[in-house]
Amino acid sequence: MARGKATFDELFRPLRPKGSRARKGAVEDNPALQAIWEAVCAIPRGRVSTYGEVARTAGLPGRARQAGLALKVAPEEMNLPWHRVVGAGGRIVFPASSPSHREQARRLRAEGVAVRNGRVGRDAMMC
Repeated sequence: MARGKATFDELFRPLRPKGSRARKGAVEDNPALQAIWEAVCAIPRGRVSTYGEVARTAGLPGRARQAGLALKVAPEEMNLPWHRVVGAGGRIVFPASSPSHREQARRLRAEGVAVRNGRVGRDAMMC
């Protein structure tokens, strides 16, 4: 895969061996989850989006919780930039003392996003 912005197909292709058939109802065959994963992949480095905006971009307005679920069940092999998705108002949704909160803040800072008191700077928001 080339450096830079990866397409959804480039990220998703390794999940299933060539010529294999997916189980009926498998996570990777869910079109809503795929649309959410594509929306997350489209968030540029150094920028963030909210769960609600990701859902709207995926054509699922009002389904912010489904966006959160899609990130939770995404296969690790996809290497989604999950850290670029935050709650309303730019808030990291994980509890402040959790390893997930610290990891998200660390990854965002590594991309140049300011994180203070569990919130990202308004200038990093896409919407």
